[in-house]
Amino acid sequence: MQRNLYASLPAELSQELLTPLVQQPGLLLERIVSLGQATPKGEWCHQERAEWVILLRGRADLSFESPASRVSLQPGDYLLIPPGTRHRVEWTDPSQHCVWLALHFGSRDA
Repeated sequence: MQRNLYASLPAELSQELLTPLVQQPGLLLERIVSLGQATPKGEWCHQERAEWVILLRGRADLSFESPASRVSLQPGDYLLIPPGTRHRVEWTDPSQHCVWLALHFGSRDA
């Protein structure tokens, strides 16, 4: 069945919209839609699995705890976040939908 990553983008979002696209043991591919959302102040995200993320539309800033750094993303930018890496979404553009693909794979024990 054919689908479109830009279909069904809501006019407003109170929180990020996560839509699983492919799910198999050891692998999750999801579409993430942001519209001005950010990680709450003082909180960090970190996963057991590696995460490869690409920003397809919009603009966003991510921060990493160690080493301390901030990355600005434009459409087409991607990065690999190793398992256990503390990171946060500092900012997503509130004036346009930010559409991401996130691939979660493997595990810390693998």
